[in-house]
Amino acid sequence: MRYPSLFVNHGGGPLPLLGRQPDIVHHMKEAVTKWLPSLLSTTEPPKAIVVISAHWESDPIQITSSPNPSMLYDYHGFPPESYQLKYPVPGSLTLAQHIQDLLLEQHVPAQLNHKRGLDHGVFVPLMIMYPKADIPVVCVSLHSSLQPEIHWKLGRALSPLRDEGILILGSGYAFHNMNSFFHPSQESLEGSIAFNNWLKETFLVAPSNQQQQEPNPSGCSTVKELRNKVLHWETAPGARLAHPREEHLLPLFVVAAASCSNNPKSGTPNGESLNGPINNDHNDDSLVPPKATLIYDSTGESKVGNHAISGYMFA
Repeated sequence: MRYPSLFVNHGGGPLPLLGRQPDIVHHMKEAVTKWLPSLLSTTEPPKAIVVISAHWESDPIQITSSPNPSMLYDYHGFPPESYQLKYPVPGSLTLAQHIQDLLLEQHVPAQLNHKRGLDHGVFVPLMIMYPKADIPVVCVSLHSSLQPEIHWKLGRALSPLRDEGILILGSGYAFHNMNSFFHPSQESLEGSIAFNNWLKETFLVAPSNQQQQEPNPSGCSTVKELRNKVLHWETAPGARLAHPREEHLLPLFVVAAASCSNNPKSGTPNGESLNGPINNDHNDDSLVPPKATLIYDSTGESKVGNHAISGYMFA
């Protein structure tokens, strides 16, 4: 069985590690304690974790290659203890080189970066999800252009890792508007709900405020349809209100693209096509959309100013 992939909402800076945002902490814990075992029928951890964080952009795409990545406290104005957090997880040069090869094979330029540490989009969820820090972690940056097409290709190139027992983790936020976080309004709350519903309509059978117990086929019947919605996400209701800048949304798109599977009727192995590279537009017919499970859904509460967000597991 291919290893599932995840998209989690990583919270605000280090707040989940400081006793704040308990719902977000619960969401990330359940991804490992409840949702992954529900598909895998085991609590066996992944062989490695590849993280796509909203907090790293580069051109070309870069991949961490340090055997012992450092901590990158990429936030400001938090209590002193938030700058003493440690997550002494091993990296993996071998895996980093393998990822670079996968990207280059699919004509996605990529470089290794042996100096880059773990930003809070990486260490915050992993300290909650895998606190033992004993699973190798490699991080892959977003492309600084933020173009959805490039990130769809990135996800497709990473897809073979799932056959190797590797967890692909997208770390972002389904709603990320800093002004609205500090000054929520009825408009921002309604916009977050509209966009969150669009996400669920795109990745699930139908929008639902209930967590799904079983994986569901994507709300899109074909990969071509899913890809088209991803590439034109700005036309969705509430899109730019939810994401004035899309860096917190793109990890979800990368993970979704990585989770598309081979269509058994196509007769080609996972990640391959008779027509050429897996990211070739003409190869969508050889793939089927991912089966998605809604693992978190905050529907938006006007009384407390919470904006609607959702998290996903892809089979």
